[in-house]
Amino acid sequence: MRVGPPFSFDDVTKDLIEANLVSHDVEGIEHEVQSAAVAVTLVEQDGQIAFVITRRADHLRRHAGQWALPGGRLDQGETAEHAAIRELGEEVGAVLENDAVLGRLDDYSTRSGFVITPVVVWAEGIDMTANPDEVAEIHRVPIADLDRPDSPRFITIAESERPVIQMPLVGTLIHAPTAAILYQFREVAMHGLSTRVAHLEQPVWAWR
Repeated sequence: MRVGPPFSFDDVTKDLIEANLVSHDVEGIEHEVQSAAVAVTLVEQDGQIAFVITRRADHLRRHAGQWALPGGRLDQGETAEHAAIRELGEEVGAVLENDAVLGRLDDYSTRSGFVITPVVVWAEGIDMTANPDEVAEIHRVPIADLDRPDSPRFITIAESERPVIQMPLVGTLIHAPTAAILYQFREVAMHGLSTRVAHLEQPVWAWR
């Protein structure tokens, strides 16, 4: 089922997105590296659906200043859903219950040694405040921006045979893993397609 404009923040659109996620055959990755989860957080912006993206604090040891979805490592015995909701609270102060979860997208393996599980959550009536220890900026971006005709872009690099994905958002180019996850959210949750993204590459500067 395709979710189309005006992307209203209402129960009808929520149900369509959830149905698309439920019908998606999630592809996991068996691994022995660190597990992480991110939240594709759907919020209201002027009556329409937006997602939350952050710019990481400049003083962080890894991936400082990069654009990211709220998230982080799983604690011992923690599910991806619990981790995504916990990290959302720790990074942007949004308090949600487990029933906010609409579904999962495919796991994505990063060059820096993580397997990320994206969790889609419906966040109604939340307030957000950046935790300065982790987050420099918080942005609400309309999901309509994911449907731009010039997005995504795919480029080649000498260091890999895999295509590097770029998505023009927030006045810049967003790269994988965030771009890959948002692209699959568009394809699966918004368009009702079964597009895979595990093969999409990160830029070399994100490999560390």
